[in-house]
Amino acid sequence: MRRLTNTLFQLSLAGALALGAGAAATAEDNGYGKQKVVYHINSYGAEEQKAALRNVQNHINAVGAKNLDLRVVLHGDGLSLLLEPDAVADTKMKEGNADEQMEARIAGLKEQGVKFEICANTLKGRNVALDDLYDADQADVVPSGVAELAKLGGQGFSYIKP
Repeated sequence: MRRLTNTLFQLSLAGALALGAGAAATAEDNGYGKQKVVYHINSYGAEEQKAALRNVQNHINAVGAKNLDLRVVLHGDGLSLLLEPDAVADTKMKEGNADEQMEARIAGLKEQGVKFEICANTLKGRNVALDDLYDADQADVVPSGVAELAKLGGQGFSYIKP
């Protein structure tokens, strides 16, 4: 009897695993499956920031936008990614990199579901008005960039620092 029970359990387990594998295969499409990822940008330099955005786009191309919950957390010097160049003078920032080319990259990523999250501490500390940032509103602001990174890590997001 114990042998029959054990055999039935193994068959049930095998069936459940097969169903789970079938569901995973349909969700994966490309072998990567569903992913939750946060990219961390906190440095100046338009070329470095463009490279980071290329990494984000390459990630989307490989995994598929429908399989990604992708965030870009900006704080400190990284806020220059969204800062309009003509707004720098009124801030404590060294540069603003949101020129037409950068804005086009950002818009394209947002159209694919990427969320850009902005540190409120940086806005206040660097005297940056939300209106001086490209395509940003209050819903994009998080209380603290580093705390947001930790929170997302706790929610299972993979951390990438390009």
